[in-house]
Amino acid sequence: QVQLVESGGGLVQPGGSLRLSCAASGFPFSNYAMSWYRQAPGKEREFVARISSTGGPTNYADSMKGRFSISRDNAKNTVYLQMNSLKPEDAAVYYCETRIWGIDYWGQGTQVTVSS
Repeated sequence: QVQLVESGGGLVQPGGSLRLSCAASGFPFSNYAMSWYRQAPGKEREFVARISSTGGPTNYADSMKGRFSISRDNAKNTVYLQMNSLKPEDAAVYYCETRIWGIDYWGQGTQVTVSS
């Protein structure tokens, strides 16, 4: 079955960096686009970034452009989210996601805390 497992979250100071990873299994990873979303307490889940199946075209939410970078390694079935210049408002649970035949699959999420 489809499995998405995020890792790499933690506590970071404002202005710091983190790299999140999402290990995928149970489907032909290189055939599908992958996305990152996040959800802060009391807020709706929001889109962060998306990368095509080949790692070519990428899309970002406006507030992440220039600070976040999504990438993938199809040989390792893993998608990454490099987050730089982190702000307190970036604190959230970060989820990776893929859509296969119209069904959205989500990981369990990884917590990112931005605080001094």
